[in-house]
Amino acid sequence: MKKAISIAILAALTMTAAAQKVFDSPLYSGKAPHDNGDPTDTAKVRVYLPDSKQATGRAVVICPGGGYEHLSMQKEGYDWGEFFQNQGIAAIVLKYRMPHGDVDVPVSDAENAIKFVRRNAQSWHIHTNDIGIMGFSAGGHLASTIATKSKGEAKPNFQILFYPVITMLEGYTHEGSRTNLLGKKPSKREEKKYSSDMNVSRTTPRAFIALSDDDRSVPPANGVNYYMELYRNDVPASLYVYPTGGHGWGSKMGFKHHLEMQLNLQSWLKSF
Repeated sequence: MKKAISIAILAALTMTAAAQKVFDSPLYSGKAPHDNGDPTDTAKVRVYLPDSKQATGRAVVICPGGGYEHLSMQKEGYDWGEFFQNQGIAAIVLKYRMPHGDVDVPVSDAENAIKFVRRNAQSWHIHTNDIGIMGFSAGGHLASTIATKSKGEAKPNFQILFYPVITMLEGYTHEGSRTNLLGKKPSKREEKKYSSDMNVSRTTPRAFIALSDDDRSVPPANGVNYYMELYRNDVPASLYVYPTGGHGWGSKMGFKHHLEMQLNLQSWLKSF
């Protein structure tokens, strides 16, 4: 009897996995906008679709971090694709291009990723008004930039930020991300334009923000100040500051607060 039950459970799990879909796609059908000077650096997405019977209609575009110099695709991308997929949420992991001092390069990739999801919403069983953006570290800066500045079909409905770079102001930002995004000597106007806490409005989408108090790479003030601006503008937001963990934990099981973090995120996602 026990053997038969085990076989039945395994068969059910196999059928569920088979019903889920994972595939890669180029982000652009033609030439990408805003050439960054590197012909080998292309934008693409990996799409994780849940079983249509379990699909909630929600989707999230995921932007891995890496200081706008490289991308941490596994622990801040693909692992999370599976996490959301197993909850009935479609996940689109974005491999965006590096800016090399041209901010429009990654911004255009992130905006087009959201538009890409909306174009395919019907066939992917996604609601066009329930598409969010998620980012880690510098990817969090990209996600918050899209959340605060993008409009129309490129504007997300919610944002999820993990230990995000928010400001471009010297002394508070992550210097590597700032230099790679804006160049070595950005103007004060550029710094303010791409400091997401300075661009929050009442139309900014709701947010989930998680970080560690002992982060020595990206000052916790980045996420905390962003939360304060969201609160000041009556934007629903939740801030979780874990006592330890440092920077860049992503999907690592070794992160002491891993399970707590996942439960916090799941609870937040069920709140709207």
